[in-house]
Amino acid sequence: MKTPALFLALALFCSGCAQTPNRTAAMPDSKPAPLRIATYNTSLYSDERGGLIAELEGDSAHARKIAAVLQQVRPDLVLLNEFDFDHEHRAADLFQQRYLETAQPGGGEPLKYPYRYLAPVNTGVPSGLDLDNNGEVGGEGRSRGNDAWGYGLHPGQYGMLVLSRYPIDEAQVRTFQLLKWNTLPGAVNPVDPRTQKPFYSAQVWAQLRLSSKSHWDVPVKTPEGVVHALVSHPTPPVFDGPEKRNAQRNGDELRLWQQYLSAGDKPWLCDDRGQCGGLAQDARFVILGDLNNDPVDGDGQHDAIVELIENARVLRYPTPRSVGAEQTSAAYAAKGIVRKGAPFHATGDFGPKAGTMRLDYVLPSTGFEYVSSGVFWPANESAEAKIADGSDHHLVWVDVR
Repeated sequence: MKTPALFLALALFCSGCAQTPNRTAAMPDSKPAPLRIATYNTSLYSDERGGLIAELEGDSAHARKIAAVLQQVRPDLVLLNEFDFDHEHRAADLFQQRYLETAQPGGGEPLKYPYRYLAPVNTGVPSGLDLDNNGEVGGEGRSRGNDAWGYGLHPGQYGMLVLSRYPIDEAQVRTFQLLKWNTLPGAVNPVDPRTQKPFYSAQVWAQLRLSSKSHWDVPVKTPEGVVHALVSHPTPPVFDGPEKRNAQRNGDELRLWQQYLSAGDKPWLCDDRGQCGGLAQDARFVILGDLNNDPVDGDGQHDAIVELIENARVLRYPTPRSVGAEQTSAAYAAKGIVRKGAPFHATGDFGPKAGTMRLDYVLPSTGFEYVSSGVFWPANESAEAKIADGSDHHLVWVDVR
């Protein structure tokens, strides 16, 4: 893929962008304090139903590190990916009360979020269909996960949690958990190159859901007005076969946001309550999430993420960066694992096979004024590095007003 010149220019712009997430109060005669928006894949999940609750009921060193990072950065609005969902919201209660609202080692002052949104997701929910074409429905372990609407070993695994300092208009939240993949304009049943036939049967393709977790539009009533948090966590574009069904699904999950932002009637784009259509053209928004697609590296359909970043309604701003990403990318490069993208723009360390990649995004809409941004990935030798390894992803934040 030929990366557009504009994208490269933005990626390399501003070598002196903000590296530290410290917040300061606005001076009396200065502009209002900016709105800090963040996304963080926390890896707070368990392969066992109720496992995260049990972990949080104990003394979880993992959760303490995640909370410490949040206490350091102190976002006003944040999406947490890979946070297991339970219908009683017990895990969210425990994390907020026992971890976020308690000062953590290496963190900062206790952090309280009066408002939150969480809901069911597709991961781990049995489809009753043979989605991986192995000749059986369900089964044990990975086979069971592959036949769920989104890969997972129990309903709610790898869920999402939105935390906010400002009120969430729950009556206006839209979710797209049930939207069928085949309704997306241009969607094509993946083709198995060995047989030249569609990978999914007609029966499966007619029922298959697009979102591997869910897509949410969460309106937040901020001092800057209503901001629509457009949150998701598309499937990784790997763990499939030569038909590349997960790569195609990832790309189409990103294209759903493109459709949601575009003008015109969309009678096919119906949320889980039956309301159809996209986002109002004058609405302000921010796209958040571990989108599992790097603009130039990895196995994803790179055009899907580049087109989303360059959408006419998305604000152009310097790509968030960190010292830790640059150091870690350099260490991999010394071993022969070299990024095509700028090393300091990576948001996670995915091991010796994949190296570092940029997968996590905060994409505000036009109409906002960019103030600063960063990735909480401190220098390896810094004291803060001790809390930054709670997940293979790192928190990304952007300040706007």
